[in-house]
Amino acid sequence: MATDPSLKINRATDLSVDKIFRAVVKLDGSDLHLKVGQPPYVRVAGSLRPLKHDPISAHEMRDLCFPLMDERNKNIFTEEGGADFAYMLDVDGTQWRFRVNMLTQMGHVGLVARRVNNTIPSFKGLYLPDVIEDLCQFDQGLVLVAGVTGSGKSTTIASMLNWINDHHRKHILTLEDPIEFLFQENKCLINQREIGIDVKNFELAMKHAVREDPDVMLVGEMRDRETFQTAIHAAETGHLVFGTIHASSAASTINRILDLFPQDMHSSLRSALEINLKAVVAQKLLPAIATNISRVPAVEVLIMNSMIRKLVIEEEDEKLADAVRLGSQDRMQDFNMSLKSLIDQELISQDVAMGVSPNRQQLKMVLKGIDVAQGGLL
Repeated sequence: MATDPSLKINRATDLSVDKIFRAVVKLDGSDLHLKVGQPPYVRVAGSLRPLKHDPISAHEMRDLCFPLMDERNKNIFTEEGGADFAYMLDVDGTQWRFRVNMLTQMGHVGLVARRVNNTIPSFKGLYLPDVIEDLCQFDQGLVLVAGVTGSGKSTTIASMLNWINDHHRKHILTLEDPIEFLFQENKCLINQREIGIDVKNFELAMKHAVREDPDVMLVGEMRDRETFQTAIHAAETGHLVFGTIHASSAASTINRILDLFPQDMHSSLRSALEINLKAVVAQKLLPAIATNISRVPAVEVLIMNSMIRKLVIEEEDEKLADAVRLGSQDRMQDFNMSLKSLIDQELISQDVAMGVSPNRQQLKMVLKGIDVAQGGLL
């Protein structure tokens, strides 16, 4: 990979980790990667680019990374081989926040950090479809944002919570590990609790939450059975709950959830989803062709209408994708519909769209104004 000369770090003095973090900000990078035997890498506009610097030695890596951790995270890192935490840094008078993951690989220390925007973009600023606003107005239930790592899930949820903050008088409670976006209260009262700092663990945080009178809750990533069960329970007891999940599409999110549980629990879980799941938003970040825009999201939206609920409870998951495509009257859309919209707005190229489409032949038909569902729903 060629080194970009614009990414040079001045080594007149000893390298410090803050200099590298400042380079990320100045380059408008989204992520930083530090690995022993490699120079620092920064993700800019979706592509990893090396900084002009000698490979980092194992000794230098420890000197760079260990001062970032407090004693608690050092203990977690030692015991578990990794630790997650937030790091704040001043760059030209502005405070920037990073979500940091310290890790070990091949016996060496490493670091991956995600830069968190100082401001929370609006739906328009994120190029999200208008239907996202509708998903912020449920009184109770579970709303999930799905996608792979780096697809912008956290930013989308932050934008949704901020919309609620601007339009409703409610209590928003977030349980985060670590806290990413810092909200400024407008109409809402907002409490942000960081696991491990403000409360010992997620289970205890959820136990406290029922006594803290929240209307809206952010429970973070649905990575295990316990997290999902507590989120469903919170939705059942009258809260609007937001969370993220690693899934490639809105339809596949249902099976991703089921995979967290043993087979003998699937029937009861489907019943819980039928009642409590309100919507799934799945997204992918794509390189933009428009001026001054680096990436835009292709967004799939599944809303639990009567047809979707019927398919979930009757275990006809293979028909969910078609139900999303046929649910435009309920403001649903699949990835190909989103890709067409982005092409029509001249935000992405057809080549990019074809490269990420889950069904290229179908996208070609959509671009010609023809939309045929793949399977029968009748």
